[in-house]
Amino acid sequence: MAEAGEASPHLDKKERRQAAQGAPMGALVIHEIVRDQGEEELERSFSGLAWSGIAAGLSIGFSALVQATLQAHLPDTPWRSLIAGFGYATGFLIVILGRQQLFTETTLTAVIPALTRRNVDSVVGALRVWAIVLTANICGTWLFAGILSLPGVFPPAITDAIIGLSQHTTGSPFWHTVMTGGCAGWLIGLMVWLLPSARASQPMVIILLTYVIAISQFPHIIAGSVEAAFAVLAGHATAGDYLFGFLIPTFLGNATGGTILAALLNHAPIMDELNGEA
Repeated sequence: MAEAGEASPHLDKKERRQAAQGAPMGALVIHEIVRDQGEEELERSFSGLAWSGIAAGLSIGFSALVQATLQAHLPDTPWRSLIAGFGYATGFLIVILGRQQLFTETTLTAVIPALTRRNVDSVVGALRVWAIVLTANICGTWLFAGILSLPGVFPPAITDAIIGLSQHTTGSPFWHTVMTGGCAGWLIGLMVWLLPSARASQPMVIILLTYVIAISQFPHIIAGSVEAAFAVLAGHATAGDYLFGFLIPTFLGNATGGTILAALLNHAPIMDELNGEA
């Protein structure tokens, strides 16, 4: 790769620099970019993580709102959800490109430093970030759901569409939600891994992977919390439905999927290189 790129004798200095910039990133480079992001998260203050987490919880609410708006304006056909699913990406674009703290991203970025250093302080730091970000995200989603549930704020057709989305969010069996939640955590973790090398294509990566989550109806603990909280506030579900039908199984699935992706597919293949550098 070096002979054809930045070290090629056939290129001048400017062309070598262009070749180096166009070369794909190696796994170790991506790992270190993600690890550096995780290190920054571990060092952030409680208030910094909390306010950013609340902002992310509010922003992700636009995923449910835009998806429901598209669905309300489309004819009732089998392909309606395939078009409306693109609206699901809206909140993720705001959160990720805006560098707000989202729990399912944090499951990968915060755990990479712990896997690299393997000491108690790193594990405790990762758990601290998880707890703060998850709690703040959930608070933000309930605030957004509260706005959605106010009478007369949105047209009845949009409200009905959100109710339809929420019924699926809280209506699946516990272990089905765990398993499909694992798929969502896996895809979000994969997205985090792809973004450093995507460069200008980052929005497209976010749209495509979150679109897969939407049309496959994989539960996401933060985006889905808006729908589930709306169902509770609007009287279509109970607090027990929210906690045991959505929050706990989705957390188990999302966290497991993201962590396994980080540990098995992203960190393990380059352990020898990391140990060699140490």
